[in-house]
Amino acid sequence: MRYVLILFACCGVATAAGQNAEIAAVVSKPNIDVYSGPDFSAARVAKLKRNAPVRISSQKGLWYQLKLADKPGYVRVNDVRMASAGVDNAGAGVLFAGKSGAGRASETAGVRGLDENDLRTAYANNAQLSKMESYRTTPAAAASYARSQNLADTVVPYATEARPAAGKGGATQAQKRSGLSLARGLLSQLGGGLGGKVDSAAEVADASIGKSEAEQSAEELALGPLLAARILGARPLWQDDAAQRRVNTIGRWVASHSSRPELPWTFGVIDSTDVNAFAAPGGYVLVTRGLYQLLDSDAEVAAVLGHEISHIVQRDHYNVIHKQEMATAGKNVALRQVNTGGGIAGSYARDFVERNGAAIMLTSLDRGAEYRSDEAAQIYLARSGYNPLALYSVLQKMASLGTQSSRMAQLYKTHPALGDRLDQIDRRGYGALENYTERQ
Repeated sequence: MRYVLILFACCGVATAAGQNAEIAAVVSKPNIDVYSGPDFSAARVAKLKRNAPVRISSQKGLWYQLKLADKPGYVRVNDVRMASAGVDNAGAGVLFAGKSGAGRASETAGVRGLDENDLRTAYANNAQLSKMESYRTTPAAAASYARSQNLADTVVPYATEARPAAGKGGATQAQKRSGLSLARGLLSQLGGGLGGKVDSAAEVADASIGKSEAEQSAEELALGPLLAARILGARPLWQDDAAQRRVNTIGRWVASHSSRPELPWTFGVIDSTDVNAFAAPGGYVLVTRGLYQLLDSDAEVAAVLGHEISHIVQRDHYNVIHKQEMATAGKNVALRQVNTGGGIAGSYARDFVERNGAAIMLTSLDRGAEYRSDEAAQIYLARSGYNPLALYSVLQKMASLGTQSSRMAQLYKTHPALGDRLDQIDRRGYGALENYTERQ
């Protein structure tokens, strides 16, 4: 049986069963100013010290309204830290319901999440893939939307930003293998009784051959739609055209401020109550309905998409696939560069997806990759005219759902703890982004 809890939001302050929801929090900085309104020019009504307990009654943009003893006050989203519930906290989701989730039903129990087995065994849904790609928008259209929203196109340096190798140079694997074949012949002549050992060593060396920039890009572009089709086979697109258009417009605008704007960036919201998102190589990003409905402003949507965009820019999942190839090199699989009609890259991608489905999308990346994508998301937000605190706001909302939330199960399996991610942002600070944290 599936149980549904209907949660309502009204006038920006959420209610559940007719009562105002509140969330416990503590002050996370040495001291903070509390303002009479969600504006730095508003009067200061109180000053709070670190670890002071507070209660959040609503959110307005990147401000929280606190329920104080005598009067309400406002603080920025990074001034306090949510006290995470140990179990599903349905009230948290409804407290923050805004443009993306207001007035919608939230399924909070009895709904099975999207797990690794689903992604491994799901058949490709090419009809859904075509529909997802039909929402794809152009950089010009995204820029037009950004201008209509008065978003500032900002130059923000990013010293450690990943950039593809310049041009399409570099020897291909085929060229490198011709040299390896010559070396193998020489080894065979010199190896005496080594026999199969030489062949085995050569096999591993063959697998270790680096791919040129052009080869890597071609494989990413082949893998992306195949993996996205499998995800859509497990869960179809959410039937909300406005949401699909919105994520594509915002996502395309944010991706244009990455180091790989030329990819065929494509975004979709899938019909799953889980709180999660997937970044497939080559520019395909899928966000669950559960996460999308937790978001409020365009800036929060941009923050989620920016994190996933960074994984693609950095080739994080593509590199995991390459490591899996290396692990199986001695078994004569995955690295057979045989053209079966769809090109070498296409054959390679089909072979991988046929054997593994889209399970790679639920593979844990190292903590450094997740922290790096959080950092990159904030850079992309600032470049795109948004406030980089929007990512902090999203992480706070997710943390408030609870450490044992069934909707967050897969995300907790594959990502560092949300508190650790927030701590990392606090330790890193904002530096050159500080000025942009006052954007409204």
